[in-house]
Amino acid sequence: MRLALASSVKQFAAVLAAAAALSPLPALAWEPTKNVEFIVPAGTGGGADQMARVIQGIIQKNNLMTQSMVVINKSGGAGAEGFLDMKGSAGNPHKIIISLSNIFTTPLATGVPFKWDDLTPVSMLALDEFILWVNAKAPYSDVKGYLEALKTAAPGSEFKMGGTGSKQEDQIITAAIEQKTGAKFIYVPYKGGGDVAAQLVGGHVTSSVNNPIEAVSQWRAGELKPLCVFDDVRLAYKTPITDGKSWGDIPTCKEGGLDIEYLMLRGIFMPPKVTKEQVDYYVDLFKRVRATTDWADFMEKGAFNTSALTGEEYKAWLGKAADTHRTLMEKAGFIAK
Repeated sequence: MRLALASSVKQFAAVLAAAAALSPLPALAWEPTKNVEFIVPAGTGGGADQMARVIQGIIQKNNLMTQSMVVINKSGGAGAEGFLDMKGSAGNPHKIIISLSNIFTTPLATGVPFKWDDLTPVSMLALDEFILWVNAKAPYSDVKGYLEALKTAAPGSEFKMGGTGSKQEDQIITAAIEQKTGAKFIYVPYKGGGDVAAQLVGGHVTSSVNNPIEAVSQWRAGELKPLCVFDDVRLAYKTPITDGKSWGDIPTCKEGGLDIEYLMLRGIFMPPKVTKEQVDYYVDLFKRVRATTDWADFMEKGAFNTSALTGEEYKAWLGKAADTHRTLMEKAGFIAK
């Protein structure tokens, strides 16, 4: 079961990217004249929030903007607060938003009057992976053991799956596992991925489908363990994280008999009705961000898929992803009536 399409487009070669980052700023047709609001349509501590603050730090460290960038979390209504703010800021080039796949799921789940193409796409920065995590004390160490435990669980001892929000990416994957295996979970929603990881460490849920960066510190500390990654290939990163194991040592879920794939958007949008020159400014800015060694380190730390897109290719990808999410949510019964 393939839940989302990954772009085959990769970053520029490392040497060329580094050169781009260090080259003088080009003559620009437009640039910000005041602070830029960088909206995160999610809570603090989660993957989108972490990425936004890394970007903010890279821009400041490398003097990539003459104005400041200010990160603002607007997580209300599963991100609807942030999206509606952007939609209502037509023509304002001093406001950008970093989106996850809730740009597709939130309108479908809540009925809020918003859709992704109400905004102006700027750049796909990366695609985020999902990993099936369990407590380090769990009696199984692979997805086969996990699935067997699901099948043999005694009545009244339902597995609890922790996730960020309701009817969002985490619960979509949970529903897909149910559809694939016939198992039933009690899904427990939390405000962000950091909370999810903490609840799994505390034994309050049985498992989670958190992003790598949201649980890597707990894995390193020996509190959680990864069972599989929801991608079609193993992750490319080979640097050991803990106990000699790297992200690349985590098998795909399909290898363990759970044929499910899901990759999540990490992309930038602007309000509607901005100019091409204003969009071009941010396209160039994020190209420079992605070319830094700090960004490369962050990509490895969070085990990201480094696919990147702009322009018409990005818009085409978004259209396909929107259709995919509608199909998935209809199948799971998550569409608002």
